[in-house]
Formats: sequence, structure tokens, C-alpha cells
Amino acid sequence: MTNYHSIGKIVATFGVKGEVVLQHQLGKKTTLQGLETIFIEEKKEEMLPYFLEGTRAKNEEEVFLKFEGINSKEAAHRLMQKRVWLPQEEFEKYVSKSAPIMMLGYHIINEGVDLGEILEIIEQPHQLLCRIDLKGKEALIPVHEDFLIKIDKKKKQVHVELPEGLLDIYS
Repeated sequence: MTNYHSIGKIVATFGVKGEVVLQHQLGKKTTLQGLETIFIEEKKEEMLPYFLEGTRAKNEEEVFLKFEGINSKEAAHRLMQKRVWLPQEEFEKYVSKSAPIMMLGYHIINEGVDLGEILEIIEQPHQLLCRIDLKGKEALIPVHEDFLIKIDKKKKQVHVELPEGLLDIYS
């Protein structure tokens, strides 16, 4: 799934004509104007294309979507809590340059050591968690202002200085 980025998930149905509400992490209010297709993860690592009939912004973090062929609340309901993905090129068109989700694909560097590629961004109230594959194990690395040294956009690296012992739980 390296050339697709998860932008959020479907959190609600809306109305009786099959519209859904996408809660996204794109970092700005958007209607996704011009987007024709999104991908929904039906099963783990199995994505199906869904063709958009219409979109409109709800607020900063949500957008209404209407898909071709989904014309009832019941049909839309089966998409609840499914993750929504965009291909790399589309993702770059719609994401805010300052959104935390932009760090997908970056590598976390702790005191000069590459810990791994950021596979998912989990936004918490007071910090971000970055899911990486650390020596074959899933690890959640906090990116908090106390640990963050710098973000190098050219090299796609997030430099951190993690508290001593934090990585020990993954050994």
C-alpha cells in the first residue's frame, strides 16, 4: 500500500439518498473538488474503488460524499468505519502542507538512527503517534514538541530525541 495514503474514515450516513460523512485528516476544509475516485478498504489491505457522484464540505474535518450506485441509507451504512485512501498524486493535491498526515512515508530518526518509515499517523489530543515497523514489530512513536528536533521535508525525515527506555518495550 505504499502508493496510497489513508486520509480518514467514514463516520456517518447522512440523509436517505446514500450520502456518507468522511472524517479526514487533510488539515484544511475541502470539498475534494475534481476528485473522481476514492478507495475504501473493504478488508485488510484490500481496497476497492468508489466513484464519486458529488461532494461538499461539512466543516474543517468532514466532507459529505455521494457515491455512484449507493442510493439508500442502508447501502451507505455498510461503509461505516471503513478507512478511505487516495493514490499518492491525489493525496498531494488535497492535503494541507502543514497537516500532520503529510509525514506519511517520512522516516523517524532518533539520535541519528533510522527507526523506520511512518506508516500511519494517529492524532491524539496532546500528541501525534506515528506507527512504524520497528525490526518486524509494530511500534507507536510519540511525536511531541518535547521530543521533536526537526522535520526535514527534503529528506523526508522526522528527527526526534526520544526519552530513554521508550524503545525498550519493543525489544
